[in-house]
Amino acid sequence: MFLKELSDIPGVSGFEGKVREFIKEKIKDKVDYIETDKLGNLIALKKGKVNKKLMITAHMDEVGFIVSNIEEDGKISIIPLGTIDPRVVLGKKVVIGEKQILGVIGSKPVHLMEGYEKVSFENIKVDIGATKKQEAESKVKIGDFVSFAPNAMVHEEWISGKALDDRGGCSILMDLILSGLDLYYDTFFAFVIQEETGLRGSGSCAFKINPDFAIVVETTTSGDNPEFPPDRRSSELGKGPVITPAHRGYVNDERLFNFAVKVAKENNIPYQIKRRTVGGTDAARIAITTGTPSLVISIPSRYIHSPMSVVNISDYQNTLKLLSLILIKEVL
Repeated sequence: MFLKELSDIPGVSGFEGKVREFIKEKIKDKVDYIETDKLGNLIALKKGKVNKKLMITAHMDEVGFIVSNIEEDGKISIIPLGTIDPRVVLGKKVVIGEKQILGVIGSKPVHLMEGYEKVSFENIKVDIGATKKQEAESKVKIGDFVSFAPNAMVHEEWISGKALDDRGGCSILMDLILSGLDLYYDTFFAFVIQEETGLRGSGSCAFKINPDFAIVVETTTSGDNPEFPPDRRSSELGKGPVITPAHRGYVNDERLFNFAVKVAKENNIPYQIKRRTVGGTDAARIAITTGTPSLVISIPSRYIHSPMSVVNISDYQNTLKLLSLILIKEVL
């Protein structure tokens, strides 16, 4: 499992290079073919028993920000890359650009705000300790990425950190490659870019590979917070991988969905069906690009798209177990 290491690497949408190089270095000697395409997707092939193609994907990018302006007082204006609630970022540490300049996100103090004011990215700034524009410009520039600072921790049963969506999926794919499975299909492992900003990378991978079917490995919101009643929880931590019947933009292929449930039941793997259809994944982009039947299997996580998410290690292990069994079988 590489989740802790992957979590700590900055890889905001459009700036996935460090994540890609880490993954490539770990898997390059265990695959039959590997390439980085023009967009920056990393594609690795492991050959199977039959001449049919499975594409299994996870996205390398994380939500974050990009520098949009440098103010006269040295503060940094940012805009989000991906969906982030501005209320969860105040007071959080970030790193900026290739130099990894440390900063802290702040805004007008809440007790000084008028009743009509609210926290928004229009009034949020990053403080890097500069007091003048020229000083700040010597350290950062407009267009630099801004990532939440590394903060991963491993507990007895939990992993917490930034970017678990979808470094959890990336780690699963790496484990599958390194496990030495006797794969049934020629399996293309696609570590894709820019999912958080519009599902960009998966479409080009699907077009290039033209797979017979696809599996998207995600990290999805759990919703098992105390304020949510059980009927509003899309999934829960500790109850196994999440198999998705439908989400925004795509209804998962019924054959693939039923097959995944069947494998989980036959092997006593705890699993859960995603109970809400909010959000979307690369499965939607794959379907409209090549008409490829797809399935989404996810690790549940609390607090995704925030500076700190939480994953249960047993959910990770059971997701890996379920996918390991699927990949050695005839599915379609």
